[in-house]
Amino acid sequence: MRIDILTLFPEMFPGFLETSIIKRARDNGHIDIRIHNFRDYSTDKHKRVDDYPYGGGAGMVLMCEPIFRAVEAIKTDSSVVIMLSPSGKTFNEKIAKDFSKEKHLILLCGHYEGFDERIKSIVDIELSIGDYVLTGGEVPAMVITDAITRLIPGVISKESLDTESFNDNLLDYPTYTRPEVFRGMKVPEVLLSGHHKNIEEYRQTERIKKTSEVRADINGGDNHG
Repeated sequence: MRIDILTLFPEMFPGFLETSIIKRARDNGHIDIRIHNFRDYSTDKHKRVDDYPYGGGAGMVLMCEPIFRAVEAIKTDSSVVIMLSPSGKTFNEKIAKDFSKEKHLILLCGHYEGFDERIKSIVDIELSIGDYVLTGGEVPAMVITDAITRLIPGVISKESLDTESFNDNLLDYPTYTRPEVFRGMKVPEVLLSGHHKNIEEYRQTERIKKTSEVRADINGGDNHG
């Protein structure tokens, strides 16, 4: 899979790309992530990519021409163009799984007061990572890229993916490690028993309980109780 991220601030991404699972996935050829600067596609001698909005108002707006030029230079027949915007559909695990099966994603990172409305004509979907406003789309781009990358076959073990949060609309079960007792808090006896069937049943029960208590909105308890 290839992901192209179009941004005004490419300097925000090296740490993200050169660390941990994302770095290993790139090094192993599971994913190709490329960062592009919108300004490289500006025809203005000062490399401007924003201007004042018609009708007045606070802030600056990203202009059509450099964004269109950037997308058109990168897009292929298999591309999905994603605009990162507070007004977009809320990103979730299902969307991540769907996108992990695509060949090519293009992420447009907004900034300032957002995009010229006409840019939406070359966009396939608008996405948001939550109901709040950030200074730009760079952090959402990293969030979405991370969530998608880890779902690509070979990046993370299948066993880890099968038991983590949001599978079957349930959160992950609680986990413990050594020591068995820490400041009076004990590891549940069932996890020390070595009885795999009982452990599996305990973990499934805890997933349902946890989801019902803290995330009833994803209907895990209703669907599996």
